[in-house]
Amino acid sequence: MSYLTEILPKMPRYAAAYRRWAPPGTPLNLTFSVTNQCQSRCKTCGIWRIYRDDPEKRQTELTTDEIEKIFRSLGHVYVFNISGGEPFLRKDLVEIIRLACIHLSPGIIHIPTNALAVDRIVAQTQEILSYLKRRCPHVRLTIKPSLDHVGEKHDEIRGVPGNFEKVMALFDQLKFLQAGYPRFHAELGTVISRWNMNDIRKIAAFVTRLGTDSYRNEIAEQRSEMLNQADPITPDPDQYEAAADFFVKQIKTRMRQKVLFQRITHAFRLVYYALAVSILRENRQVIPCYAGIANAHLTPYGDVWPCCTLGYEQPMGSLRDNGYDFKALWNSRRADAVRRFIREGRCACPMANQAYSNILMHPPSLARVVREIVCAG
Repeated sequence: MSYLTEILPKMPRYAAAYRRWAPPGTPLNLTFSVTNQCQSRCKTCGIWRIYRDDPEKRQTELTTDEIEKIFRSLGHVYVFNISGGEPFLRKDLVEIIRLACIHLSPGIIHIPTNALAVDRIVAQTQEILSYLKRRCPHVRLTIKPSLDHVGEKHDEIRGVPGNFEKVMALFDQLKFLQAGYPRFHAELGTVISRWNMNDIRKIAAFVTRLGTDSYRNEIAEQRSEMLNQADPITPDPDQYEAAADFFVKQIKTRMRQKVLFQRITHAFRLVYYALAVSILRENRQVIPCYAGIANAHLTPYGDVWPCCTLGYEQPMGSLRDNGYDFKALWNSRRADAVRRFIREGRCACPMANQAYSNILMHPPSLARVVREIVCAG
């Protein structure tokens, strides 16, 4: 319940900021894209093209000294999402997490991965877990290899032969590490796109047999961050609703078997699926969006976005340009203008990471989450 106890005192402040009655305060959820390096060639994402087209740009990613300045200026966040590119390609990833623990004191750290560098990922995960056990034993760490299909079809979607076997090898080793770290969770995640939407039952049945702690499913989105806005990757609402209905049934049959933390996570997911379907059907913000208030996104180059969907289209500013002062940028006129753009409903997306914060800030949706937790107890 720590997530709820973290946000409950902040909810009035966030609600006031949404209405422009008060400054937003610090975000609850920070996503940091630590690099745009990536070995994958996914059909759903074009991030890998950035350094293919401009190899020198890689040298402009934030240094650990710059990252520490930013973290120190930001202060506490509860959820620290590490993203990419492929996060484990950062040689200093362990140091970035150490700095986050010192300055952000997160309760949850979440890292997705394409699983292509198995030995490197396992070695870095062991270092991270060792540090957390010594210094931050309260922190929950989740690592989520991506699994978009079974066998060669996964490799086809991800653009790398042999990727599926590496996902399996990594997942086995992550599960083995769990024995010594009870607050470490090995997950799997599927991006639902037009290349796998008709095979969701098959993929989910395969994942169920693996015994994953959690199975996350997100819809393939056209995002500024992913350079895929011209790509027809998103399933239509009927197709996504059929997949979501299947996931809902799966979750509800297993809710009672989960520990409280996992039941809370699953309850949010149940509410999210219904919300995502509505957003796709209506193409509008079905509930208010708190991007740029409860959530923030930090790019590899020090730019701050309200979310990765708007990304390059609605940046809030550059921390390199203002001396790495997050709070000054977060409370700037430009940041306020971006929040106004969102508040006016000029964007709409089913991005899961943002949706969970929006659900927390929407009393009817939060009530649904509570009902799902209570009914599963």
